[in-house]
Amino acid sequence: KGNTALHDCAESGSLEILKMLLKFGATMEKDGYGMTPLLSASVTGHTNIVDFLTQHPQTNKKERINALELLGATFVDKKRDLLGALKYWKRAMDLRYSDSNDILLKEEPKQLTMAYDYTKEVNTFEELDGLIADPDDMRMQALLIRERILGPAHPDTSYYIRYRGAVYADSGNFERCIKLWKYALDMQQRNLDPLSPMTASSLLSFAELFSFMLQDRAKGLLGTSVSFDDLMEILGKSVLEIERAVKQTQPGPDPVQLSKVLSIILHLICLLEKVQCTLEQEHFMKETIYKFLKLQPCGKNGYSPLHLAVDRNTTCVGRYPVCKFPSFQVTSILLECGADVNSRDEDNNSPLHVAASNNHPDIMNLLISRGTHFDSTNSLKQTPCDLLDEKELAKNLIQPINHTTLQCLAARVIIKHSLMFRGNIPEKLEAFVLLHR
Repeated sequence: KGNTALHDCAESGSLEILKMLLKFGATMEKDGYGMTPLLSASVTGHTNIVDFLTQHPQTNKKERINALELLGATFVDKKRDLLGALKYWKRAMDLRYSDSNDILLKEEPKQLTMAYDYTKEVNTFEELDGLIADPDDMRMQALLIRERILGPAHPDTSYYIRYRGAVYADSGNFERCIKLWKYALDMQQRNLDPLSPMTASSLLSFAELFSFMLQDRAKGLLGTSVSFDDLMEILGKSVLEIERAVKQTQPGPDPVQLSKVLSIILHLICLLEKVQCTLEQEHFMKETIYKFLKLQPCGKNGYSPLHLAVDRNTTCVGRYPVCKFPSFQVTSILLECGADVNSRDEDNNSPLHVAASNNHPDIMNLLISRGTHFDSTNSLKQTPCDLLDEKELAKNLIQPINHTTLQCLAARVIIKHSLMFRGNIPEKLEAFVLLHR
């Protein structure tokens, strides 16, 4: 990202080495995020570097002000020292008013941000002194300062918005948390590459938060009700992330990151099934899932959303449990919204194969009822029944004879004896025979 040796010294607090580098001609360059070594020291909270560089001749007045204000924001969010933050913000304010003929006031914002509770940055000493009586306002000031100086593309900007939201969630104020997290997510989707780990982390945090809010132990806390609209909004943003990813041509989407976001989407669908909604809202949800499936996304190992819905590994999407998979409910709604019941992964497994290897006969019967081919084989010549645990077979929940047709038997014979069939039967039947290879 364009770091220089001065940046590394600033980020690690190595003042003596930084002085030596400057003595021998090092200059204050900007890195890929537009950060000078001075701003890097402010972000990491190394006051010794900031104090030295704000007095250095290479640093102009505006750079000194920005560094001191950013250091104050770091004291609020990283050091949790509100009085220390005020000290640096007052030093910055002194510099802004140091020349009565050239007072450097902050620009008036075009509009105030709802996520920040419509807070406006302080611009006078009186306003600054008033912050001590309102710690919450100070925390919003820190977020405003960071966004103004670092810009929305810098990872720290959205990181600390999410951090502040998490603090609100820990205190039971979920409404404030959700507002801040939505704002950070919008920022990430506007500025980061599709499927960025930071964006995926934001989506997962929402799923984990909503899951907690729906649990019994969350009842009685402030604002614990999960609205259908909140869940749908995050599902829509998750689908948007997949849409952005599949449009990438060079390079294509990372299958591992794609799988993670696909799994998060399935968890959100699972949570939506637990929230009451109107017929109109339900229709909107199904429209969104239909749009999602039309993108035909495939994650790691070529897994489609339907493969993931019937796989137990989809459960382990983050540090905290959200929903349990395989999920009969999620599988049902995916099928209702047009999921391809005969889709294949890289090993030629259908969702029925995956459901069988996860020993889930109920889901197998559901897939069979929706038209999946019962005795199709994967690349190892295994049918779904070959993968099903013998104990499950013994329960007679799946009876192969009920799902084997004369066509199936004929196709097996053709494959077994390597009979020439291409060009001798209709193309539709050729595809049917190939299912039995």
